[in-house]
Amino acid sequence: MSYPAWQPWEPHSTPSVRASHADRERAVDVLKAGLGEGRLEQAEFERRVTRAYAARTVGELARLVADLPQGPVPPGTAGSAVPSTFVAEPRARINAKAVGSAICGALCLVTVGITAVPAVILGHMARAEIRSREEEGDWLALTGLALGWLSIAGWLLVLVMIAVVVGTA
Repeated sequence: MSYPAWQPWEPHSTPSVRASHADRERAVDVLKAGLGEGRLEQAEFERRVTRAYAARTVGELARLVADLPQGPVPPGTAGSAVPSTFVAEPRARINAKAVGSAICGALCLVTVGITAVPAVILGHMARAEIRSREEEGDWLALTGLALGWLSIAGWLLVLVMIAVVVGTA
């Protein structure tokens, strides 16, 4: 039996995503259901299971189970390039400026406060971007802001104390 091949009109990005162990196990579960329902013969089932465990991409797994039902399919989604079982959940992106702010804030002690100003600037920029782009990392930006402002306040306090000591001398 031949397997449905990838077609040039199907999207290129999703089928090339590397398959995880969980993806392979889901494909094998679909194959087991097909065997149990009499849709596959034992020899065909064994060949497909072997190929499922050897598959490197989600697209390869999708081709192995494309001709088998995979549970209730909503109307209009039949024949999609990759079954929804294998599509990864999108994750929110962490703002890079928030990460930079947290790193600069953490380095305030090591650099004797030199990175305090970049921590504050990056923290404020990151918080604005996080609100407008709906990104993650607000706690990182707040950490950088807090450490940066504490370092700046510490240096201001040191300068005021030096001024007082020099002024009274």
